[in-house]
Amino acid sequence: MSGVRGRAAWTRGARRRREALWALLFLAPSLAGFLVFTLGPVGASLGLSATRWDLIGRPEFVGLDNYRAALADPILGRVMRNTVTYSAGTVPLLVIVSLALAMALNQPIRGRTLFRVILFMPVVSSTVAVAMVWRWIYAPFGALNALLVSVGLPVVGWLTTTTWAMPAVILMSVWQSVGYSMVIFLAGLQGIPQHLYDAAAVDGASPWQRFWRITLPLLSPTTFFIVVMAIISTFQVFGQVYMLTGGGPAFATSTIVYYIYERAFLALHMGYASALAWLLFAAIFGLTVIQLRLQRRWVAYE
Repeated sequence: MSGVRGRAAWTRGARRRREALWALLFLAPSLAGFLVFTLGPVGASLGLSATRWDLIGRPEFVGLDNYRAALADPILGRVMRNTVTYSAGTVPLLVIVSLALAMALNQPIRGRTLFRVILFMPVVSSTVAVAMVWRWIYAPFGALNALLVSVGLPVVGWLTTTTWAMPAVILMSVWQSVGYSMVIFLAGLQGIPQHLYDAAAVDGASPWQRFWRITLPLLSPTTFFIVVMAIISTFQVFGQVYMLTGGGPAFATSTIVYYIYERAFLALHMGYASALAWLLFAAIFGLTVIQLRLQRRWVAYE
């Protein structure tokens, strides 16, 4: 009897080993790509952050000098404030607009599938193509200024004034990414049991009370996910700034990733740019940890 059990155990172990081998074989292309194109460059950037390198000569080890220079860099403080301003303007607007659209398209209206597709199309569109369209909209004689003139308002330099450049970038970013958040909110809304709304309506709850007492609490995990992902994304904004304003006017829209690009590929200070990238990683990691700690106060998983 013990021999039969031993052979059965050996057979199960051999089967598990074969399954593990096949799993590794199927995962090998993805793992190789991750090691070569993600983990390798990340490790290389950490090493470069301790060097002075102009991309041509030989890297010179400087220890923590790049980090000390970054912390004393006045431009870094300015671009970080711009990044925080961009994030603070984009994330709340993105959450509000995407939730409103999701609630509207969760209703049994005609053509809602078509509307969902139309709103999601900017998400899968190239940032360069989207930015070119918005450059035309923001142009001095573009669509937006033509609309202002038609109602008797003056022409606005959307991309050429320090007052309006950042709001212009924020508006384009929200328009491009609202479809993704809308789809996530739609999934969350469709997971809320209908009988909760029916019971609240029977008890005399108004639509606002049903939204405030049922929809928002049950959507809090979805909202938390969208907020975390949006903050991470907004702290890494680059394409919109590069295409619309080039960081101008007068550094009004220059963000941390755009500043890293300038230091690395225009000034050829690769070591300093790598140090900036790791400081950005530390900032995003810290913000994420804080959000994970604060979620206990407002996120309801049950």
